[in-house]
Amino acid sequence: MTQEPKTIHQLLQKLINSKSHLFPPKYQPLKAPTEHGIYIIYNAKDQVVHVGRSVRGKNGLHQRLKNHLQAASSFTNKYLEGDGSKLRNGYKFKYLIIHDDRKRALVEALATGTLCPLHLGLGKTIQ
Repeated sequence: MTQEPKTIHQLLQKLINSKSHLFPPKYQPLKAPTEHGIYIIYNAKDQVVHVGRSVRGKNGLHQRLKNHLQAASSFTNKYLEGDGSKLRNGYKFKYLIIHDDRKRALVEALATGTLCPLHLGLGKTIQ
């Protein structure tokens, strides 16, 4: 029997237990790695609002999180009304570097199903 399911669950636990980082104030740089991985975004009430992963691009997690700040993502456009700067008001993120494409996809799927981000399936903005 394959160890893959156990590994994916362990990676999710490692992500959940990782350090939280605040999105930076205006004019301050975003500090996130340029490697690929998965991330969770929390609102100021520590509720999960988004789960995502970096898929392509040379700047990995840094670029993906920066896209959210710059309203260059469907999450920001749809659920934060196109205003990525809202993330600068107490929103936090956690991340885990995962180099393997398949593991990244599986951890993202498990995290989404387990953590139930607030915006998922609502079709409306979140507060």
